[in-house]
Amino acid sequence: MKRILVVDDERDLCEILRINLELTGYVVDTASSAEEALKHNLSEYDLLLLDVMMEGMSGFDMARRLKADQSTAQLPIIFITAKDAEDDVLRGFGLGADDYITKPFSLRQAMARIRAVLARTASMTSSVTPSELSHQGLVINTQHQTATADGQPLALTKTEYELLCLLMRERGHVLSRSQLISGAWPEGVVVTDRAVDVNITRLRKKLGTYARYIISRPGFGYMFNA
Repeated sequence: MKRILVVDDERDLCEILRINLELTGYVVDTASSAEEALKHNLSEYDLLLLDVMMEGMSGFDMARRLKADQSTAQLPIIFITAKDAEDDVLRGFGLGADDYITKPFSLRQAMARIRAVLARTASMTSSVTPSELSHQGLVINTQHQTATADGQPLALTKTEYELLCLLMRERGHVLSRSQLISGAWPEGVVVTDRAVDVNITRLRKKLGTYARYIISRPGFGYMFNA
């Protein structure tokens, strides 16, 4: 599941982008300044949506800093800014931006360009999926698609297995029901929020003492809280 960080001092815009991106199935965090964004582990993200004109460090300065750091040099960046002069656009691309969206913008167009950048960068980099996800005695072998608790096999359905994988991969982050549906069920299958709740309940029963790590966040979704 792709992770995106939105950095903009317009909080309303951050919220609009967050809601729409999460509905599409992405995991999204927001920051209202470059300084706040730099407190995140940026190497964990798949895309940075970055405003240019912010108090303190500008988006251009932040991008320059990221591109100079080996751990974040390959992080895709889309500038979202009101600076639409040709020199500003060229400067953005010169700093290594993958796209440049000027405000005000069409939300549909922005979403399409975000998808395009993610698809392009995914095809250019080899994504290595860890062969094992674990917490204490709870272990998932993604190569063999098996799960064990304290060495004992767990008889999980495919859906329960996919849900557990998603939650453990994104441990510490709340996943909405729509995100869980897009990740654990085949595309095109109609799934209700209630079906998610039922499968989580069944999964918890099978996890025994490890069920306590799957936390419900009413109104938001579920998380694996390690």
